[in-house]
Amino acid sequence: MCVCVCTGGSMASGQLSREEALACVGCRHACHILLYADTEAQLFEEIPIRHIILMQMRFDGLLGFPGGLVDPSEESLEEGLSRELWEELGFSLSVTVEDHVSSCHNPSSQLVTHFYARRMEEKEIREVEKAAASTATDHGHEVMGMVRVPLYTLKGGGGGLPSFLSHSFIGNSRSQLEDALVRFGLVTPEELQTALTHAEQRRKQPWGGAA
Repeated sequence: MCVCVCTGGSMASGQLSREEALACVGCRHACHILLYADTEAQLFEEIPIRHIILMQMRFDGLLGFPGGLVDPSEESLEEGLSRELWEELGFSLSVTVEDHVSSCHNPSSQLVTHFYARRMEEKEIREVEKAAASTATDHGHEVMGMVRVPLYTLKGGGGGLPSFLSHSFIGNSRSQLEDALVRFGLVTPEELQTALTHAEQRRKQPWGGAA
């Protein structure tokens, strides 16, 4: 039986191999993926955006990554995730074992979460965004829409990534995001720590720090 626990914050102590996670008896499995691309675009022709990172607004108002529940007895994790992506994004993407980043077991819910990541070309990721809003069967139902993660921090420390991290996320998706940002070099550890500090300050202020 798996004894690994994944909670908020760093996931380093809660990671399992894909094989160990699949050995969990009586567990449910959920697979999600981070899709990202490099970009030369700038905000206001001044602030480098650097990378396009996709998340989604769920039906319950929480932020999360594309994906969903998968039954390993009926299909592989990657086949199930590819199916979920077609339903939520309206885009055909064949996920492979090489895209697997981490797996984590939550004993309280007996849910194993599997996290994947795929680097794409900017043109491809724009096609994903268009398809998600125009052809995906889950658009407007289970998925309210795709959102991009801002990686910059605006003057004053509140806007951009700090503001984004102060929102509500489903399950351990926020810790998955934080881990992936540093793992794939999308932000530096120092940039992430600064954003987390500002995000925490923002949450403590009345009305979330809004002006």
